Amino acid sequence: MTGFSEFGDYDALGLGALVHKGEVSPTELLEEAIGRLNAVDPKLNAVPIRHDDFARQQIEAGLPKGPFCGVPFLLKDQTLLAGTQTSFGSRAYKGFVPDHSSTFVERCLNAGFTMFGKTATPEYSLDYTTEPVAYGPTCNPWNLGHSAGGSSGGAAAVVAARVLPLAHATDGGGSIRIPAACCGVFGLKPTRARTPQGPDRLEGWGSMSCAHALSLSVRDSAALLDVTQGPELGSPYGLPPPERPYLDEVGRDPGRLRIAFVDRHLDGSAIDEEIATATRTTASLLERLGHFVEEKAPPRLSADRSDVSRAIVYPEIAASLKRRSAELGRPLNTDDFETGTLAEMEIGNGMTALEYIAATQAMRQIGRDLALFFVDFDVLLTPTLCLPPLRLGQLEMKGRDLDAYYRIAGRYAPWTGMFNMSGQPSMSVPLAWSKDGLPLGMLFSGRFGDEATLFRLAAQLEQARPWRRKRPPVAAG
Repeated sequence: MTGFSEFGDYDALGLGALVHKGEVSPTELLEEAIGRLNAVDPKLNAVPIRHDDFARQQIEAGLPKGPFCGVPFLLKDQTLLAGTQTSFGSRAYKGFVPDHSSTFVERCLNAGFTMFGKTATPEYSLDYTTEPVAYGPTCNPWNLGHSAGGSSGGAAAVVAARVLPLAHATDGGGSIRIPAACCGVFGLKPTRARTPQGPDRLEGWGSMSCAHALSLSVRDSAALLDVTQGPELGSPYGLPPPERPYLDEVGRDPGRLRIAFVDRHLDGSAIDEEIATATRTTASLLERLGHFVEEKAPPRLSADRSDVSRAIVYPEIAASLKRRSAELGRPLNTDDFETGTLAEMEIGNGMTALEYIAATQAMRQIGRDLALFFVDFDVLLTPTLCLPPLRLGQLEMKGRDLDAYYRIAGRYAPWTGMFNMSGQPSMSVPLAWSKDGLPLGMLFSGRFGDEATLFRLAAQLEQARPWRRKRPPVAAG
């Protein structure tokens, strides 16, 4: 079976348009994507679960005529697609095959995607790197000795390596934006409740978690949000619908935005000098594009972001593992879950409802702190990461010393999680590379509900400083 050798010249919308015009078939696109994955994944270890025949059966059964009709797609290994394995990056879910799909996946199926596998994630998506015991580490295509980020590290690696132009991802504390920065691709975290979380769990991590994607082009990200956004039955939150399709925002004049920028750590300390310089260079670019730019940090948050996050996440992990223990009919042990995950479970089991409520109230106050800052600014620019992509093994949660892990994580990625707490949209844009050839992402965050401004700005930056022409050493095609 032959593929479509020009596959890499198109983004996902472009591939879908070719299918609609009859210039290429879904089968040709799928076989090309499978061939590309086969060529690079032995080096990357980014897609541990394959179901190529499921995608072939989709094509045989007939695909919906959505904007992504016939476009190959990979889901993150924490998302349900009926009849296919999902492991959540854990040995405890070996052989787990759900009988239904998540709402987000149903919307992607209706858009016409063909789904041929699951991308790697750390166990339960808990890590800022993708190095699970269940499948081993995912490597960064820019340098195989470095992390692809986490928790959507597998998705970022395959998009960067040109296996696909677009792949599913999720973000509960930076899990879209951190791997986007590590791998030199575009990653937007939508506003809280913009995309569905059900039907089994209608919110994740106290509303901090959301689903979207990693992509090469801004317009693919916008178009995917168009087909997946909106409430589902039972949604605990509601958002006003966008003024117009997000795809229509791409290329629309953003106007003269008021942009604050910070080239330091959240605590005010200095960061890696190359990243600080890249942040200042980006601020200068924004000025040249006509925006008002001011060096201005948000006010000190009313609570410690890391403490609040853990007080919400640990009980959620404990509840999830309790359910899995009941399903297995036995206690859990280190043959099921990693030591760090079990340590988080133990802490979560010891926490009280009062502590959880206090944490959620503190999280809402953090949201208010940031909302007040965005009264005067449209966008905040910060580095996505305060260190270049770490080497494999530098940051992984396999031991019981969680404090040591979070000390490193806190220096590495202090900015992303605060916007999960506030619920604001936030995106990592690949605008710089280190002298060693590693990507350095820039983080842009906007007002609650205002993805439109971010898409307009991202498209302007994509035009001013194109990143798609940059290819990593490990790339297909």
